[in-house]
Parts: sequence; C-alpha cells; structure tokens
Amino acid sequence: MQLKIMPRRKRLSAGRTPLILFLCQIISALDVPLDPKLLEDLVQPPTITQQSPKDYIIDPRENIVIQCEAKGKPPPSFSWTRNGTHFDIDKDPLVTMKPGSGTLTINIMSEGKAETYEGVYQCTARNERGAAISNNIVVRPSRSPLWTKEKLEPITLRNGQSLILPCRPPLGLPPPIIFWMDNSFQRLPQSERVSQGLNGDLYFSNVLPEDTREDYICYARFNHTQTIQQKQPISVKVISAKSNRERPPTFLTPEGNASHKEELRGNVLSLECIAEGLPTPVIYWIKEDGTLPINRTFYRNFKKTLQIIQVSEADSGNYQCIAKNPLGAIHHTISVTVKAAPYWIMAPQNLVLSPGEDGRLMCGANGNPKPKISWLSNGVPVEIAPDDPSRKIDGDTIIFSNVQERSSAVYQCNASNEYGYLLANAFVNVLAEPPRILTSANTLYQVIADRPALLDCAFFGSPLPTIEWFKGAKGSALREDIYVLHENGTLEIPVAQKDSTGTYTCVARNKLGMAKNEVHLEIKDATRIIKQPEYAVMQRGGTVSFECKVKHDHTLIPTITWLKDNGELPNDGRFTVDKDHLVVADVRDDDGGTYTCVANTTLDNVSASAVLSVVAPTPTPAPIYDVPNPPFDLELTDQLDKSVQLSWTPGNDNNSPITKFIIEYEDAMHEAGLWHHQTEVSGMQTTAQLKLSPYVNYSFRVMAVNSLGRSLPSEASEQYLTKAAEPDTNPTAVEGLGSEPDNLVITWKPLNGFESNGPGLQYKVSWRQKDGDDEWTSVVVANVSKYIVSGTPTFVPYLIKVQALNDVGFAPEPAVVMGHSGEDLPMVAPGNVHVNVVNSTLAEVHWDPVPLKSIRGHLQGYRIYYWKAQSSSKRNRRHLEKKILTFQGSKTHGMLPGLEPFSHYTLNVRVVNGKGEGPASPDRVFNTPEGVPSAPSSLKIVNPTLDSLTLEWDPPSRPNGILTEYTLKYQPINSTHELGPLVDLKIPANKTRWTLKNLNFSTRYKFYFYAQTAAGSGSQITEEAVTTVDEAMASRQVDIATQGWFIGLMCAVALLILILLIVCFIRRNKGGKYPVKEKEDAHADPEIQPMKEDDGTFGEYSDAEDHKPLKKGSRTPSDRTVKKEDSDDSLVDYGEGVNGQFNEDGSFIGQYSGKKEKEPAEGNESSEAPSPVNAMNSFV
Repeated sequence: MQLKIMPRRKRLSAGRTPLILFLCQIISALDVPLDPKLLEDLVQPPTITQQSPKDYIIDPRENIVIQCEAKGKPPPSFSWTRNGTHFDIDKDPLVTMKPGSGTLTINIMSEGKAETYEGVYQCTARNERGAAISNNIVVRPSRSPLWTKEKLEPITLRNGQSLILPCRPPLGLPPPIIFWMDNSFQRLPQSERVSQGLNGDLYFSNVLPEDTREDYICYARFNHTQTIQQKQPISVKVISAKSNRERPPTFLTPEGNASHKEELRGNVLSLECIAEGLPTPVIYWIKEDGTLPINRTFYRNFKKTLQIIQVSEADSGNYQCIAKNPLGAIHHTISVTVKAAPYWIMAPQNLVLSPGEDGRLMCGANGNPKPKISWLSNGVPVEIAPDDPSRKIDGDTIIFSNVQERSSAVYQCNASNEYGYLLANAFVNVLAEPPRILTSANTLYQVIADRPALLDCAFFGSPLPTIEWFKGAKGSALREDIYVLHENGTLEIPVAQKDSTGTYTCVARNKLGMAKNEVHLEIKDATRIIKQPEYAVMQRGGTVSFECKVKHDHTLIPTITWLKDNGELPNDGRFTVDKDHLVVADVRDDDGGTYTCVANTTLDNVSASAVLSVVAPTPTPAPIYDVPNPPFDLELTDQLDKSVQLSWTPGNDNNSPITKFIIEYEDAMHEAGLWHHQTEVSGMQTTAQLKLSPYVNYSFRVMAVNSLGRSLPSEASEQYLTKAAEPDTNPTAVEGLGSEPDNLVITWKPLNGFESNGPGLQYKVSWRQKDGDDEWTSVVVANVSKYIVSGTPTFVPYLIKVQALNDVGFAPEPAVVMGHSGEDLPMVAPGNVHVNVVNSTLAEVHWDPVPLKSIRGHLQGYRIYYWKAQSSSKRNRRHLEKKILTFQGSKTHGMLPGLEPFSHYTLNVRVVNGKGEGPASPDRVFNTPEGVPSAPSSLKIVNPTLDSLTLEWDPPSRPNGILTEYTLKYQPINSTHELGPLVDLKIPANKTRWTLKNLNFSTRYKFYFYAQTAAGSGSQITEEAVTTVDEAMASRQVDIATQGWFIGLMCAVALLILILLIVCFIRRNKGGKYPVKEKEDAHADPEIQPMKEDDGTFGEYSDAEDHKPLKKGSRTPSDRTVKKEDSDDSLVDYGEGVNGQFNEDGSFIGQYSGKKEKEPAEGNESSEAPSPVNAMNSFV
C-alpha cells in the first residue's frame, strides 16, 4: 500500500546546499542542485541576474562600470542600446565588455570625459530560447559646483528680533548635505530657538546678545565627489535693547495659513514648521481626522520637523502644526497627498511547461495613478513581435494553450505611470523531460532523536513530477499527519524517534516516466551531560576538581574539551584533564573564572559551565548538610508485561548519606498528573524491579532520602504502556435499594481506570429473589454505577452480585449481597393508644405495635403528633402548631415533655418506614393539671404621699391555672440600710390596684409581690418606693443653713486650716518629721480624716479591707415605675445592721454592707439638716 503526500507550501530553512535552478515548478522557477551532465542536456532562456540601478550617478573621477549579468543555457550573448539606438562598443576604444558577461567598463581615467557618456543604457541577453532585457539605466556624472560669489553685508538687529540666515547652496547631483559651522570648523549649536531648516537656512526665533559673531558659514558636502563647498561668512551683531517687547508666535516657514505637500509611496514624508516669537514658541503636530502612526512617526529639529517613514496612501490628509508661547498660538495646515510610482502586487514568474500543456503569466502592479501594463516578447512589444498561436494577451495576463517547443520565449512586463516604471522578465520554457532524481543513491542520514530529520529528494522533470515516499522494503505507507513533503521533494520528519530508523524510497513520476531513489535514516541518542561541573570556591594554593560526566550514543565517539572564559585552557602543567575531570592544582587568583565542559560528536554538542572563585585561605568551614539532590538519568530496561527494571543515577548526598530511595508512578492514561507510591529501596541500590498492572501508561520518578529529609523528585522517566488483561477485582459497595414500590435500584462503586486492566470496561449485574426458586437474571451495562430493575414486588429481599469485565475477559466471581426492592407507605395505624399524665408538663403515651407485614418497608420507628387545642378555662380557644416526636425502632411507649400546665391536648400515633408515614391512629385527648403561675407582668408605685403608696400591677402572662389570690410583702429600709419588719398582706385575685396607708413619711419601702393558684405560689416581682417629705421640716433645715453665724464659723475653720498648712510647709522645709504626722502614724484614729492630695478634701483612714469606694444610689423615676427585669437583684444584699443614707427624694446613697462607717453627705441630698458639727466633720 502506498500513500501519496501532496506537497505543502513550506520552505526549508536557510543554510541548505546552494541552489541553482529548479525547472519543475509550475508557478515559479526554483533552484535545485543540478549535476554537470544534466546541465549539458537542458536548455533555459536567459535570466538577468544583476544590473546597475535605474538612476546611476557616477563619480567623474573614476572609470564608469555599467553592470549586466545573466544566466541561461546555452550561455547568452549581450548587446547594448544607448539613448534608444544600438551602442557599438567595438567602435569605441574606451569601452570594453567583460568576458562571459554584459558588464561594460568605460575607461575615462586615461582620457575622455564622463559627460561624454551621459545617457540612457539598456542591456539585452539573448540565446536560442529568447532575450531578456535590463531596466533603462540613466547614467549621469555627479556634480559639485562652487558657490557663486556674492557680497554679504553685516546684519545688525536688536535683541529679541527674529532672523533668517540664507544658505542657498549650488545645485549639485545628487543634492548636497547642508550644515553650519564657524571658522574653526565647529558646528554652531542649535536649539528650540536656533535651528536649521530643510532648505539649509538658519532660523532664529529671537536673537540674543551671545548670537553676535562674524563667522556664520554654510557648508555643502557632496558625497559622491567627497568635496565640501563653503559660503562666504555672514556677520551678525545683536544690539542690547533696554526692554524686549514680548510677542505671540508667527511662522517664518511655511508662509500663510495653509500649504500643500506631495510625496511618493515608500519615501520619507518631511513636514516643517519654524516660528518666531518671544518667548520662543513650542511646536506641536496633529493630524486632522486621524492619528499619527506610532511606529513610523519621528520628530526632528526640536519637533519643528515631522517625519513619517514608509509613507503610504493612508497617510494622505491634513496635518496641522501649532506654534504656542504664553502670548498666543497660531497654526498652519499642510495638505499631504501621497502618490505612488508603480509597485508589484504579483510580479510575473518563470513558467516551465511540457509540450501540449497550458499556463499563464500574470503581471499585477499598482500605483497612483493606476499604472499602464504593457507586454514585450524577447524585448520587442508584443504588438510587433512574431505571432504565436498558443499566446493570448488579456490585459495583465498572457494565456498559453497547447504550447510547443517554439513557444519558448522571454516576456517582459512593463508597468508605468508618471512617477516611474517597473520592468520584469519572465520566461516560458517548453521542455519534455522524464523525471530525474539528483540526490545520491543510498545516502545515509544520521539524526539525533527528538530533532527534525530532512531526507533530500532533489528532482526535476517536465511535466512537473509528483513525489511519493515509502518506508521499508515492503513499501509501508507514510502517514500524512507525521510527515511533511516540501516543494523540492524533501521529506521532513518533524520529531524523529527511534522507530523512524529505516530505509526510505523517493519516487518521482510524470507522464514521461518514473524515477526512484533509496536513502537510509539512523536515529542516535542525544549527547547529555549527566554530571555537570559545579560552582566552586577554592582557597589560594588549593586543588579544585570539576567533573563532567557525559552520556552518549554508543555509535558516536564524543570529544571532551574544557574552556576557560570561552577560550583555551592556559598552557600550564597545573591544569590536567582526564576522562571526566578537570583538575586545577595550586590555584592562583587569576585562575578564577568560568570553566566550560564541551562534549562534541559528529551530530551534536552540549556544554555546561561552572564558576571558580578564588579566595584567601581561611579556616576550614564546617560542611553544609542538606537533603540530597534529586536523582537523574532514569532509564527503563527489561520491559515485560507485568514488570520492568528502573535504574537511575543518585544526586549529590550533600554530606549526609542516602538511606533509601522512594519510587512513585504516574498513570498518564487514567490519572495524568497524579503520582502514587510504588515502592522503596535501600540507599545503596540504583536499580529496582517494579511490578506492574495491566493496561497502565506508566511514568516513574525517584526521590532520595537522608537523615535531613527527602529530595525533590527526579525528572519523570519515559512512558511504558503495559498490555491489557482481564480485571483482577470487582466493584465494591454493592447495594440494592428501591426508589419506588415496584423497582430495585442496584448501585456500586465502579473500578477506577487503574483497576480496569484494559479497554472496554463493563459490568455484569445479576439478581434474583432470596426466598424464591428463580434463576439469576443478568444484564451487561457500560461503565456506570447504577442499574434499575423494574416490575418488582414491594419490599422483597433480593440477592445481588456485580462482576467487572473488559475486552479481554471477566473478573473473578463476585460476592453476593442482599438488598430489598422498593418500600411503600405503611397500611395500618398503631392501636390501643392511651395517655398517662405524669405532671403538669409531662405525659407518657403507650400504643400497640403494628404487624410487620403491614409496614411494607424497613421499620424506622413511631411518630407522635400532638397539639394544644384550648385552655381548660374555656376562655382562650385557639389552635396551635402541631409538634412531632419520633421514637426510633420498635418502641411502644414514649414521653411528651415540655407541656403547658392547665391545657387541653390532642395526639395521634403513626408508624414510619423508609418511604414515609402510615395512617394516623384515632385522636386521643388529655388535660394537664394546674401549675404555679409566672410572675405578675408588671408592678409600679403611683401617687406617693406622706403616709401612703398606691401599687398597680398586671396579672401574670402565664397563669397556668386559676388565680386564687395575690401576696404582697413589704418592709421599710432605714437610713443605715437596715431592713425593718416584714408585713404580709393577701389581696383578692380580681384586684389590679392596692393602696397602703399609715406608712412613715420620707421612708423607703421594699415590696415583694406574687400570684397564687391551687398548685402554689409563682415567681415574685420586687420594687422600691419612698413616701414624701414633710415640707415644714425641710424649710427649717434650709433656714439654719443660711444663718450668718454659721457662715462666719465656716470662714474661721477655713482660716485655721490654712494656718496649719503653712506651718506644716515651713517645718518640712527645715527638715525633720511633722509631729502630727508621727502621732497619726503611731495612733491611727478612724475619726481623723487626712487630706487627699488630688482634690483637697479629706477622707477616713481605714484598713485595706474597709477602704472601698461607695456607690451612689440612683434616683427613682418620677412615675415610681420599675420594670420587672430591673428589680431582680433588689433584695440580694439586704441584711441586718445595714448602714445607709437616703436623700430627701428617697434615693439611696452608699454601698450595702455590714460596716457602720460614716459617709460624707453631698449637697442638699443629705437626710440631716446642716449644722456646725456636721460642717466640722466634713473638714476635720
């Protein structure tokens, strides 16, 4: 079988064998290596290979050389025209033609002038197959004329004025390069203020006094003649003005508001704007209705010149330059039109045909304006050329039909417009040649593995042969997705592998015959450096060794070369090289550098480098310990169906011996990227025999372990695919459960890809009723995890088994498991339901179990639904949300907690299986007994008087029965926080307000209030309140406080204290101990109060345990109402012997405690009238 590979349009890379001419290409002529014998037999029309430029400017001081080279078979002869007429070179002794060439040499150095040979030249190369012509070559001598003499008057102007120094160089060929210098041939400095224009003039936006000089000189350099011409110096004098009047910008060039510029496609578009003004203007550029091309736009001459390279028609449009300074801005619009000399879209290509074939020459050109296409045949316009019946002209195309050998010719396509012309030669060569293969027979190609292999099949023939490639003696077919056939017949193997080795046959066919050739390909292992030299730090005088271990193909002989800093090793006996090592003894400072190991074979080369750093001798450092470096160079050998041998090279152990190697594998077919543990071997081994599973695409990696830890993994080994086998195991987690009453859902955990052992993994699912005599029913399913059996009776036990199989065979017989078909809802409700009320919040329910057959599924338990229907008092009839309690298994009783006392409940019981609930039992009703009530909802004291208080309250939110009465207890609290006798009062249940009379005036009382039912007393709520104060007593107290004698006494006491303080201060300054202080230290008197340093007041001396801050009681709100939650802790700290003080408004001051300490009063909140004694106690 053979496979024909159609050529792909893909070029070979550069650097191949030099090419001459390929005659077998339909569209274009390609060069192929032709042997001399073949060249003797083939004819070819002329082809121009080299010619002088169209516009040829010559140096008049040298000989004129006009080039014209061509090739063809037979070799062409050459002739020339000059200015449209034949140029007879034999008649001119100064003109010679190079032998075997058309190149002319005109000897004007001995005699003659260049101007004599100025003109338009054209070369013609001709042989028996046609004539090719060159471009029209316009020969002109370069010119560098002198400047015309002129008298230049000195220029005088004021500081700040603008100035233009004209250059006006002489017209030369080509135009000269202009620059300004001084008499010392130093270039004049240029800036945004001073710059040279495109025309060579020097522009000053404004002049400064330092611009004064007498040697502004314009120079013109003519490159062809290497001459420089000089203009007469210009003198400029700038007069300093007292004041420079600033002015907005105006343009020095171009003039006006708009101008026009025309440029040819492909040239450099240069736009210029130079402005004057004071301060110096800045130039900006924009393109109207467009943006400037980023990669082709450049700014020159301090942004005064805008350049766009490789200009095209798309660059046409309006460009605007803007000159701006602080006094204003102006703009100038330049309208740009891009024209185009002719350019090729598709130049005509050489055409090789065999007799009787058809073909066409196409000439595609464009330009602006559109170029005119004209055709010539052998240098003569086709209109007057000899007639050819096989040729037909159709605009820019020549169509050939049924060509014959006489149709051979060279055609010229001329595309021209007002801006230039293009001329191209293309031959039509009619040949009848059978295929020939030029590549030497039995050529041997040797290629490194994993690199491209190129097998040559150089050929020619007319008509164009088709190329086919075969591999092996039996002609095995080549697969198109692996191989690439190039246009010149070369076969490319993009990635050559070991199995690419063999014999390849190239066959070339056309209608005149067939040719074939055999070549041979060998694939070699790549050369690798498996142990690279490592960075080294060596002391002067030491010895360093670099290791370079190379692994290579056994048929290739490598050569190892060592380099230092990319050069040869020093010629010094201290450097020694053996098989794998470079040793440098007695290391010196200049030995430091980069050492490179280069391994070369005839097919490849590799290199590795390491740096040597030379340091001064130091004490030997302690070795550095680390985990090992990864193993490398993994190789698989002895590849069998269920085992393989893996070998590797250990990495550096980093000064800690390797204790073991860990081997892991990856299954690229089923779990790519996931690595599994394979085995472990001793650190002394570098090979391991590995057991393998069938149908796994193995890759292995190795990690080394030492006392410090585990290395990084090695690079993965090559892949190894084991053969398929039947599965070793069956699926696990096999279950049978029904999702509907009439089905059986069989599920299992499938095998993973690693366990499948081969392609085509399936499962054989089998089932039968456990208690029946039926045979096993089986079905084979795909690689899924579930199968549904339909039409089964409800909740029947089944025996189930699932067996794995693949394309190779079945797994071992599987284990049998039991399952059940689908469940249905239970049919019977529990009977004999009765309730036993345990207490007001707990009841016990009993029921009889239902028959097992009526459950129709797995018994999961019994479920009690219960709900509160209404209160026993019949006053609050409302339905509440049903509650549910489930009792697992076969229990026949259960407890209902959390019931509400004195309530009416209803319940029923249902049996539950995996499908759901059965029918409900008949409802059973029960009542809970009374319980103790909750606390009254609120308690507040209103309308306080001198001897009475009124209490108002709301009943309990949860009475939990019938209220029988309220209990109110209260007791007074005196000024020392002591509680008085407790009074107990019973209040009817229908009351919500009660007034207490005959109470003490200005006295605080504490109240305890709770409700009662037949079950007992509920939670209590507490509150405090104060009776009002006698206004007459309060008035007397205020009068005493305002007496004059009292005020005088207070002033005397203050003066006495001031004197004591002064005496104390004086005695302290004199030294010694303050006697009063000593006495206080010796006899601490709790009644004596020392001064506090922070605020000047006095407190009590006390023991640490008694010296506690006092809490100030909060005022009771004006409505005397305290919410329940705010009064929970009001009785916690009350007890016998409590001291405390009350303000006149009844608020409590002080901390509840068992101590009887006197506490200072604050302002008018004291319960005692002010007196001198009290006043003294507050200061002493």
